[in-house]
Amino acid sequence: MTSMTNDDALPGVTKFQFIAMMAMLMATNAISIDIMLPGLQEIGASLGVTDENERQYIITAYLLGMGVAQLFFGPLSDRFGRKAPLVGGLALYAVCALAIAVVPSFGLMLALRFIQGAGAAATRVITISIVRDVYGGRQMAEVMSLVMMVFMIVPVVAPSIGQLIISLAEWHMIFVVVALYAVMNIAIVLSKLGETLDPAHRRAFTPAVTSTGSASC
Repeated sequence: MTSMTNDDALPGVTKFQFIAMMAMLMATNAISIDIMLPGLQEIGASLGVTDENERQYIITAYLLGMGVAQLFFGPLSDRFGRKAPLVGGLALYAVCALAIAVVPSFGLMLALRFIQGAGAAATRVITISIVRDVYGGRQMAEVMSLVMMVFMIVPVVAPSIGQLIISLAEWHMIFVVVALYAVMNIAIVLSKLGETLDPAHRRAFTPAVTSTGSASC
């Protein structure tokens, strides 16, 4: 695939802004997991979960949803472009985060976390596709290295943010903050990100194409 130029794909967006945007999107999953770690005990106590091992299912459910959905967001973005599935995934993620903030039971929380993880899979798959659409060769490797460098910092910082939130409010506020982060990303994508997939490179969304794409990942 021929790499597009910055001007073609992202009018008015500098390379630094592009890297920051991609890093914020990639950080979504790290934030979703690490920011809530300090609140696991409080969440379990609030929802009547006494077994510490069962509280960890909150993370497991999210990872399962993300893992399954990654198989579909790639082909979806190849068929409908990068922007629409990305915004759709972020919107689903944000709605689930807000729902979790008022969830009445642990079982429902696990279901919502699974769906939230499925929405977040869009940021994991499509962000990499966008970078590959815009840059090629050494430039692509350079951009991805910088994006991943920021991504690796997030798991170090996120638990401290979660602890700060819990010290000022109840655990529910963690998920409100997470939802606001997703909304901020949606606003940035809608205002700054152009469609990076050339229409000539779009592929049909069929089981055969999906299985081919999954096998090549």
